[in-house]
Amino acid sequence: MTATYLDSDIQEILRQTEPELKALSGHVVLMTGAHGFLGTYFTALFAAFNRENRKQPIRLIGVDNHITSRRPEDFKTDLPGTRFIEHDVIQPLQVPETVDYCIHAAGIASPYYYRKYPLQTLEVATLGAKNLLLFSRNHPLKGFLYFSSSEIYGDPDPKHVPTPESYRGNVASIGPRACYDESKRLGETLCMIFHEQDGVPTKIVRPFNIYGPGMKETDYRVLPNFASRIKSGKPLRIYGTGRQTRTFCYVTDAITGFIKTLVQGGPGQAYNIGNPKPEVSMLDLAQTITEALGRPIPIDQVEYPDSYPADEPQRRCPDIGKATLQLGYAPQVSLKDGLRRFMDWALTHYRGE
Repeated sequence: MTATYLDSDIQEILRQTEPELKALSGHVVLMTGAHGFLGTYFTALFAAFNRENRKQPIRLIGVDNHITSRRPEDFKTDLPGTRFIEHDVIQPLQVPETVDYCIHAAGIASPYYYRKYPLQTLEVATLGAKNLLLFSRNHPLKGFLYFSSSEIYGDPDPKHVPTPESYRGNVASIGPRACYDESKRLGETLCMIFHEQDGVPTKIVRPFNIYGPGMKETDYRVLPNFASRIKSGKPLRIYGTGRQTRTFCYVTDAITGFIKTLVQGGPGQAYNIGNPKPEVSMLDLAQTITEALGRPIPIDQVEYPDSYPADEPQRRCPDIGKATLQLGYAPQVSLKDGLRRFMDWALTHYRGE
């Protein structure tokens, strides 16, 4: 069984979210995407909290259909306060327990996979969200957390970088990324309708390039790709000019932001969750990895592969002022430190191409 997180990272999140976890204590949380990259961290975090709070645990009902996540046998089954249901949330879900919080973290976020499963990508973000919102309408929830994406902003005008939540986006409705971008936008609209008409306390998070231990080697996004090639002793592949920029948020900071949004976020509000500094090009990212590992890493610049969807945003950087002001959210892990943690884990657990 491959370790999908660092125990020290879980302890770090525990320290940073102690008040929020105490607020969740004694409640039932329904979470989709429980065996995905981010869902695994929620699961491990709640289990770690429950080991020290056995009288009032956070009771987690995890849901996943495993279309892109690891299989159930790859996970521990004896986590305190936790049970799992294999289910596709595109279909209505029946749960006998009274549910207090709902987290819709199921989704297909890798460009490789949403090109492979475009209809499923669209449906889990929309029909899946609607099914959970209908379920939530019949339960007096304390919080409903919808996982949107920074991709709802499309390729932003440079005047709107860093990008605030108020930016309306520059997205192609029939472009190669539309199944993901547009479904997340519609999912947000559904959240607002159910909040305004039925009082469902929906909160929306827009994650910006989250990374860390537990990302599958076959995720095909930039950092798992880089780690896999380093493991195999091959040069890093940088697509196009390498001047496209991103900011990267280490997973401990991201989960901290998500938990704070679930508990503290305003109903009907959207929050950027990410790390705005530094904004780096792909060439700069490769150099930072070299520095983090303490050894030179060769680089090849190549054309985009056919499997990679066009219309890649040229810049992606969040304005997190709203989350900082309302939630007290402040990323702690530097890019170099986060890359060192991720690469140490990946080079131990990845096989290489």
